Amino acid sequence: MRAIDTGAPAEAGALPAGAAGADAVDPVDPVDPVDAVDAVALDEAVEFTSDLIRIDTSNRGGGDCRERPAAEYVAERLAAAGLEPLLLERTPGRTNVVARIAGTDPSADALLVHGHLDVVPAEAADWSADPFSGEVRDGVVWGRGAVDMKNMDAMVLAVVRAWARAGVRPRRDIVIAYTADEEDSAVDGSGFLADHHPELFEGCTEGLSESGAFTVHTGPGRVLYPIAAGERGTAWLKLTAHGTTGHGSKPNRANAVSRLAAAVARIGAYEWPVRLTDTVTACITELAALQGLSVDPRRPGLDLDSLLGKLGPSAALVEATVRNSANPTMLSAGYKLNVIPGRATAFVDGRTLPGGEAEFIATLDALTGPDVTWEFHHREVALEAPVDGRTYAVLRASVERFDPDGHVVPFCMAGGTDAKQFSRLGVTGYGFSPLKLPPGFDYWSLFHGVDERVPVDALHFGVRVLDRALRTL
Repeated sequence: MRAIDTGAPAEAGALPAGAAGADAVDPVDPVDPVDAVDAVALDEAVEFTSDLIRIDTSNRGGGDCRERPAAEYVAERLAAAGLEPLLLERTPGRTNVVARIAGTDPSADALLVHGHLDVVPAEAADWSADPFSGEVRDGVVWGRGAVDMKNMDAMVLAVVRAWARAGVRPRRDIVIAYTADEEDSAVDGSGFLADHHPELFEGCTEGLSESGAFTVHTGPGRVLYPIAAGERGTAWLKLTAHGTTGHGSKPNRANAVSRLAAAVARIGAYEWPVRLTDTVTACITELAALQGLSVDPRRPGLDLDSLLGKLGPSAALVEATVRNSANPTMLSAGYKLNVIPGRATAFVDGRTLPGGEAEFIATLDALTGPDVTWEFHHREVALEAPVDGRTYAVLRASVERFDPDGHVVPFCMAGGTDAKQFSRLGVTGYGFSPLKLPPGFDYWSLFHGVDERVPVDALHFGVRVLDRALRTL
């Protein structure tokens, strides 16, 4: 591996000539010329997940994180597979890893596969196991990052190393990126890479990353695999109210706290109108069909909330993404109980649908009113990817090959990922980190939650599906 500073890096490495094998798959009608996933790959997916969890990369925000030990871990294993990974930092210790696998068709567009190395903090006292132990118990890997997203980091690493052992090369170049800082602003991670090292992603038109192709059990015998084909935009806001400082015992009609509180209450109570994107429309249509319902979600007069109620547990895939949203999260004002402050601030977590930012801005202007100003504290675009093209079809087929009884549906993520930053380079992103999970396994609650864990069998399934999807693409 090569460690470099924030200057322009040398060209990323590729598999050595001796690693070349038969072309992996036909680009239109895929076949499997070789089974790249061996027992070693399955074991390594578990081993790497556990090892990465033990490397504490808690991101507390404001630059308080150090991903370098995890970056060195994955870089060493990529190098052992014949690649030449680059280590890149904007800030010392906030390390990213990028490597390129050369495909057999130089004229083909490249594919980006990316995952972040940082995790959110964990309070050990709340957990059933040490959140940074990486313990494997009763067929389950425990620890912070087990689903978000050191599992995916490990599965990608296992697949790449399996290809090197089997002499497999993909049809198109594949760029592997492990990023820092996704759990905060991405300024030291994907944002830095996209803005300062775009040459490493030359030719990349599509990307795969977290939060998709996991099992959702919605009823007896009914299994869904949602693939993310969209993300709401990030609109984190800072609100400021100004007023007249004064004694707490006297009337004050220019009270900054009262002005701010009123604006925050209006924002919290506002009912955002329904706005259906193409991805969400496709998701609702397919979910309704599974319930025996034939509906047009965009039909004028349709009571969408009533329709979602008929979808049962599967409604959770769409109910957060049929509208923009704005949730007040933080308040700050004053320095003494009997002093009316002249300034008060609040923060709001806003999320916007693709095409919904203009409405969001106009609505916030109206809700804050004349006495409160607001600004973007952090802002990122909303995303939407095609669900009627070959890429989505390949991802769907790859899941269904290993679980023929599963139903793959597209969905839009309520939050966001590093795909936002990589979209600046023209990369269309899909959430695809496949896991086959047992009934009762609450995947959603484990994101940033207590007792985060992933079954060993789920990792084995993910490695096989990823191998199939990447070689077919």
